[in-house]
Amino acid sequence: MAESPSVAVIGGGLAGLSTALALGSAGHPVTVYEARPFLGGRATSYAVNDVTIDNCQHILLRCCTNLLDFYRRLGVADQIHFYREFYWIEPGGRLSVMKRGLLPAPLHFTGSFATLRFLSAADKMSVAAGLLAVKYEYGKRADLDEISMADWLREKKQTRRAIERFWRQVLVSAINEELDNMAAAHGLQVLYLGFLSSSTAYEMGVPSVPLADLYSAEAWSRYEYVKFAYRSAIEQLQIEGGEVRGPVKADAYVLAVPFERVEAMVPQLRLDLSAFTHSPITGVHLWFDRKITDLPHATLLDRTIQWMYNKKDGKHLQLVVSASRSLTEMPRADVIALALKELAEFFPVVSQAKLERAHVVKEVRATFSAAPGLEAQRPLQSTAIPNLFLAGDWTRTGWPATMEGAVRSGYLAAEAVLKHFGSRQKFLLPDAA
Repeated sequence: MAESPSVAVIGGGLAGLSTALALGSAGHPVTVYEARPFLGGRATSYAVNDVTIDNCQHILLRCCTNLLDFYRRLGVADQIHFYREFYWIEPGGRLSVMKRGLLPAPLHFTGSFATLRFLSAADKMSVAAGLLAVKYEYGKRADLDEISMADWLREKKQTRRAIERFWRQVLVSAINEELDNMAAAHGLQVLYLGFLSSSTAYEMGVPSVPLADLYSAEAWSRYEYVKFAYRSAIEQLQIEGGEVRGPVKADAYVLAVPFERVEAMVPQLRLDLSAFTHSPITGVHLWFDRKITDLPHATLLDRTIQWMYNKKDGKHLQLVVSASRSLTEMPRADVIALALKELAEFFPVVSQAKLERAHVVKEVRATFSAAPGLEAQRPLQSTAIPNLFLAGDWTRTGWPATMEGAVRSGYLAAEAVLKHFGSRQKFLLPDAA
């Protein structure tokens, strides 16, 4: 029996790993070439002194059907803990809780939404009207990729406080871009799939282990066809006779690297990626000598810091700022000082606590910016070079730059590779809605 055609996957982030998993499950020998000594790309963890931390807090929602499928296939889905409550805190410490009630979707938040204290009655009516518009316009209105989310919210006459405290707080964190530079298509997508499509879609999943543990050797042991070559940086692919022929031997190649690396690696592709730009994320790890909070997580209103995650016993907190351009050039000490100042406005005990250590992670190239008009520029997974394919959250996946988008790209790339080999198999799962 002839051996199945082989595949080289360049890049061990989520896009490359999901490509390898899909092709390996179909019986094709796959080697993943990763420049670093660990997997996960931007969604990984590493050691800082005597503790392992995630490079930034990565979360998912239950509407992330393909990411959840990826975790199930690796046998690590039980290491994702889902929360049904969203905690919103105002400066001064006043807490509001948003969770589903007994009514069916899309009315499942009605009870708790009425009790949210950080929005006035007028703000709530504004948000309710906006969500109703999302339900009727998502997937139906043709110009949503051409206008910004800020344009859409102004069109819907949203109140200033509703924009700042609800829409901005949810969407900037989800898409890692400011409202005025975010395509409305992606904003409505997050809101429809995450908040309106079902009563459980909004539940937030947080890994209960360091991210790198999700891609451990044990997890991959069930995929005998998938091998890994660590510390194996590939600088450029060799094109001969219109196909990739090296520098490593395979029948097909999947380039699963960030968009800024593609031109140097395969100049023959002549992809115009000039419209792509980056949006940064900053994470701040703080270790205190005492418990700061019992909350597992919270979104912090009206300040630079957007989210707090309780990493261990209320003493180790991770703070996250998405689209964090204002912090990119700020010195580390100033970022920590700002984080402590703002955190004390929500949790007064911070003022009495001793900071034992701190660590700042600036992911300057965290994601691509999901700007208006960009969708048409995102390339498909198949390329003009017959045995070369692309994977990455920046390719055309139908999703913005998320872990779900990365896995979708990997599954789509695997489908394209199999089609090239003369067979057809579906890996991509439809959206939950």
